[in-house]
Amino acid sequence: MNSNLQLIQSKIYEIRGQKVMLDRDLAELYGIETKVLKQAVKRNLKRFPSDFMFELTQDEFECLRSQFVTSNARGGTRYMPFAFTEQGVAMLSSVLNSEVAIEINIYIMRAFVAIRQMIVSSPLDEVAELRAEVKELKEYIEEAFADYNDINEDTRMQLELINQTLAELQSGKRSLLRPKVGYVK
Repeated sequence: MNSNLQLIQSKIYEIRGQKVMLDRDLAELYGIETKVLKQAVKRNLKRFPSDFMFELTQDEFECLRSQFVTSNARGGTRYMPFAFTEQGVAMLSSVLNSEVAIEINIYIMRAFVAIRQMIVSSPLDEVAELRAEVKELKEYIEEAFADYNDINEDTRMQLELINQTLAELQSGKRSLLRPKVGYVK
């Protein structure tokens, strides 16, 4: 059962901000051709309002297709796939009305519920923990920059002293130079 849930969860996509399943994946799970599934839906369009099912746009399809490793052997599809929301999938069992469809729909509903629980059950403790870590990192970075600026200030002062000494040497004040070595006339 767990492997069935994982298989079904892998076929749930997020499109237009909704968790959906595609007609071809559903047809595969039900053991029917995609064409048969689409015909059953088209005969019962009243059962599938836009919040239950929608047809993908060409851009959405291309974006999804780029995520799949295999491509269609024909180089394209004649019709854009239908995307079914959780309610649309539930409605499919009444349209297809077979034992397999009912059994598969039970698994699909469990998969949708499991995904919803994963989203909802992300503990608030983790959020608080992340906030604390971000705050700690921010303080560390501010401290590191303060240390860096202090080092920069010291370095600037040392460079100014070096420049001042070089300027004095160039102007003729050679008090820091060694006395000349050699014969004096």
